[in-house]
Amino acid sequence: MQHIYLGSYIVPYPYVLFLLLLPFEVPKIASLFIALLLGVVIDLFCNSSGLHTSSALVAIFSRYYILKYVSPRDGYDAAVQPNVYDMGLQWFITYAGSIIFIHHTYFFYLEAFRFTEFFSVLLRVILSSVSTFLVCYLLQFLFYKNQYK
Repeated sequence: MQHIYLGSYIVPYPYVLFLLLLPFEVPKIASLFIALLLGVVIDLFCNSSGLHTSSALVAIFSRYYILKYVSPRDGYDAAVQPNVYDMGLQWFITYAGSIIFIHHTYFFYLEAFRFTEFFSVLLRVILSSVSTFLVCYLLQFLFYKNQYK
């Protein structure tokens, strides 16, 4: 998707979905290691010198706290996964939207690395976050079967 041009302000990064869909039971240190490997592989292919790695690590680090914030009263059941089918659309919007926004904010401000373009980078963060969320939402319908039909 790196070579699909949707304008300079819309840059979806669907690899974040892989981080979002890690099971609830994965220990924090293991999820950080997974994010590190994923980020390094993407940086090697995109030639982005650590931007994706550090952004993936920030996203997976914040995942732990966001999961605590959006957790059900009884906690998470071992049989459910963090996707739209198991947790519902409202929960997924809060969970995925927060993590995607954190990832993109860190990524694009680190990429720009100056505050003179604060509002143009903010617009890029918002538009790219929305497009990434939509791509992640649609990818779930392509690759996951709804067991409730």
